[in-house]
Amino acid sequence: MDSQANGKPAGVLDNPVVGMAPWIIFSVLVGPGRFELSVVLALAVSVLLIVVNRIVRRGGAPKLLEVAEVVFFAAMAAVGLVASAGTRRWLETYAGEVSNIALVLIAFGSMAVRTPFTLQYAREQVDRAHWHSPAFLRTNYVITGVWGLAFLVAAVAGAYGDLVLRDPDNLWTGWIIQIAAIVAAVRFTAWYPGVVRARVRREGETGQGA
Repeated sequence: MDSQANGKPAGVLDNPVVGMAPWIIFSVLVGPGRFELSVVLALAVSVLLIVVNRIVRRGGAPKLLEVAEVVFFAAMAAVGLVASAGTRRWLETYAGEVSNIALVLIAFGSMAVRTPFTLQYAREQVDRAHWHSPAFLRTNYVITGVWGLAFLVAAVAGAYGDLVLRDPDNLWTGWIIQIAAIVAAVRFTAWYPGVVRARVRREGETGQGA
């Protein structure tokens, strides 16, 4: 599968991990006393990604994930501006779980409509001839599913810390488990395509030798 990245900046933007940066920033940072900081940073990075993408690629429609994150974080910022003290406390406690659940819905929802969100990133890294190959499509279903599971784990861990332990800043549920789930998804995203390419090459060599 030949890369179509037009230089280093485009290659970086082609990585779905970069597209999820605003969500990762928000889910890791948000907590008591940090709602405003986390939502402003996440929204700023969301807008920056769209602007940089358009500059680097000289136009082109924003990706599904980019649009979703701008809408989500702009809405969160707007709610935060007019929220009462009680609502603000609720946001500081549960906004991380809300964002994680939103990502779970985006991931599995995109799979349900047969357009896993990582496809838009992957298609910018490979030749058009591979876009509809079963291996390429299956790879993106798997990677998108892994991200959905990672954010589901993060949501469950955060909810357990908030609702059961009554400790939003608990080291394990608020930080270690959530960060570990994200890191695992990042590493899987980098590792799995190579495994698939190696398998395809082996199958091709086997077929030629048969």
